[in-house]
Amino acid sequence: MLVTLVAVAATGCSATDSQPPGKPHPAGNVVRVPEDFATVQQAVDIAREGDTVLIQPGVYRESVRVTVPRVVVRGTDRNAVVLDGGVRLVNGITVTGAGSVVENLTVRGFLANGVLFTGVTDDQLQHHGAGGSAYDPLDTVRFPPVQGFRASRVTAYNNGLYGIYAFDARGGVIEDSYASGGADSGIYVGQCKPCDTLVRGNTVERNAVGIEITNASDNLTVLGNRVVGNRVGVTVNSNDLEALAPQHGAVIAGNVIAGNNAADSPEQADGGFGIGIGIGGGTANQVLRNLVRDNRAAGVVITDPPGHPAVGNRVEGNHATANGVDLVLASTDPANCFTGNSPATQSPNGLEDVAGCGAAARQAVPAGRPAPVEPPPGTPFNSVPVPPAQPSMPDPTAPGRPATDLPGPVDPNRYPLPTDVAAMPRPN
Repeated sequence: MLVTLVAVAATGCSATDSQPPGKPHPAGNVVRVPEDFATVQQAVDIAREGDTVLIQPGVYRESVRVTVPRVVVRGTDRNAVVLDGGVRLVNGITVTGAGSVVENLTVRGFLANGVLFTGVTDDQLQHHGAGGSAYDPLDTVRFPPVQGFRASRVTAYNNGLYGIYAFDARGGVIEDSYASGGADSGIYVGQCKPCDTLVRGNTVERNAVGIEITNASDNLTVLGNRVVGNRVGVTVNSNDLEALAPQHGAVIAGNVIAGNNAADSPEQADGGFGIGIGIGGGTANQVLRNLVRDNRAAGVVITDPPGHPAVGNRVEGNHATANGVDLVLASTDPANCFTGNSPATQSPNGLEDVAGCGAAARQAVPAGRPAPVEPPPGTPFNSVPVPPAQPSMPDPTAPGRPATDLPGPVDPNRYPLPTDVAAMPRPN
């Protein structure tokens, strides 16, 4: 209890605070908050490559920037170590140091992002939220992607843009985390090619979009996540607001994507509501063995946004049921295909017959339509209900593991078709 009170008393600082003059690095490779330094930023500032910054329970009202490579920022208790933006600070934890990690803590109430991994090192761009059109568009030569990142057991809720955000970043893992109340999306992977990124075992709910993929291509896998009760479940997009369009080659497999009709969520900017999986101009993606149900407009829908036709997407072996329309092909490109998605309502009718995978070359089919749905008014992001406590690390004192050589071997075939909406999907 005394440690908690000390930590709470030490908060109220921002990333502009500097470490006390002349205070040395402690012995060993663990820097402790508040025992060694009063704020997280002070501890991060003195951390060396390979160090772990270990944070005791408390509410830390600060933004943190991690610029040193291979630093592990870890809470001792996922639910009791809280970085709080107070709906006035922009980003929670911004990581530009290659191979660095954020794990076992909570970030809430930031105007932009809870946790941001990015190669963008310009302070002014970061201050404006760091992402998408704010980069106008991003100069990928000036800002090469950060190589290596990991978010594990992070709880991110009620943040003004994204909960956990990887932008201009590659070679990473976002795992076993929870995101809610994201006014854009709970988890976002954007502008990377190749991404070499794995998004697995996360729970996202009550966001405008659960998991969003934009201009993120090649070796990107979204596996075994629970995406339930957002406005839109998963989106895979190409657009010209960011570099590296069109999006290409993601695998979305073994996820539960259900009931994405939540009124108690922030309003989706494009008005989307009641959609399980939406592919907007993405190319050569695979949607495999997902449980997609109870989404009022559409289970899986493929569309052509202006300038970006959806081409070569494969939707196979999903259990799509009880959606407004289970399978919708609104793209006119004949290279998209649907096969073996359980008995499912389809638009256009007979979709799996006229656009089956493995079929001979065919003509374009008539554009299908989702069921009409009127989106309800949104909830302010900072008013979304506080989530329940989430599982913490079993041993937060274990040696830190920097994010190197990620994501490692990834086999989507290990993720079977989920059978239970309530369960978290796990590989065999």
